[in-house]
Amino acid sequence: MKINQISFAVVATIAMSAASLHAASSDAGSTTNSTDAMTALFGDPVVATGTGVQVKRSDLDTDLTAVKSEYAAQGRQLPPEALTQYEAQILMQLIDVQLLMQNATAADKAEGSKKVDAAMDSLRQRAGSQETLDMQLRAAGTTEKQFRDRIGQQATALAVEQRVLGPNVTASEIQKFYEDHSADFEQPETVHVRHILFMTIDPTTRAPLSDDAVQAKRKQADDVLKRARAGEDFSKLAQQYSEDPTTKEKGGDLPPFSHGQMVPEFDEAAFSLTNNQISDVVKTVYGYHIIKMVGKTPAKKLALTDVVPPSNETISDKIKNYLIQKNFAPAYLEKLNKAANVKIVDQDLNAAVESLLTQSKTNALPVGK
Repeated sequence: MKINQISFAVVATIAMSAASLHAASSDAGSTTNSTDAMTALFGDPVVATGTGVQVKRSDLDTDLTAVKSEYAAQGRQLPPEALTQYEAQILMQLIDVQLLMQNATAADKAEGSKKVDAAMDSLRQRAGSQETLDMQLRAAGTTEKQFRDRIGQQATALAVEQRVLGPNVTASEIQKFYEDHSADFEQPETVHVRHILFMTIDPTTRAPLSDDAVQAKRKQADDVLKRARAGEDFSKLAQQYSEDPTTKEKGGDLPPFSHGQMVPEFDEAAFSLTNNQISDVVKTVYGYHIIKMVGKTPAKKLALTDVVPPSNETISDKIKNYLIQKNFAPAYLEKLNKAANVKIVDQDLNAAVESLLTQSKTNALPVGK
């Protein structure tokens, strides 16, 4: 159980975390277009229903797109054999949010709004500007209002759980969990870099460019690398030449990242650099990169009082939320589901949900946790 796993709003958070190397904007856009086409052909059927509950296929697909984009950002694909299980987990979250929202007080909604504001500020800071954030959201097939509404519901639902079930978790239990799972609170080494990207794929279709075009990109990358190593301002070169729309205006600046968050070739090159060192030309699935090291942050153990973005919750709060969801939420949510007479219409999804519920009752963590 790593620290980034104890978050109720996990799907909404990863919707933007993949944008750091252009993968989310490319894949999310194409997936969204595919989803829209399927909806136009076959409609938007309801996959789950109950008193005050209605989940449509499009709701499920929106969050599934976020998961696929996160995989793409790491140069991987969502395993086809795990697709139904991921859908089942997302569906359970969507149902639970709607049930919890029915029990939300004004104070719960205010707390949810506060957390959304903090999360959006963090995402805006990572994006570098409101304009860049808007572009990333559009590429993911959503708007800021839609995104805020979604994570706002999740944050409010979490506030309901905290209010109703929170008193069951004591400070001594939080401390014991922290001590017993010490390794899970080790924050890995991170690097902060700038990069210049010369794309060798079509940004819209993702089809490879012609051999002549690729050779021209390589020559351009070699020329710019010589200029950077000769002392020209790297940020200005990135603003002039980089084809990564999410970092171009910021002089190629990427948010700090740890091992495994970027495609392998980029990851390996970035972590091999020392301060202010400029890499050789690095080839990835997106094209040719020139990377400049800005700084490294060594690994450390997070304290209970440390605050973790984008939710800006303390480690103590996150442990408390995890213990609530692991030890007390299943029975509470099962009660809400029964009271609302929730039915999952799709037979395959219903079977997958039943499987996940069985796993949770035997203390096995569901897929994606």
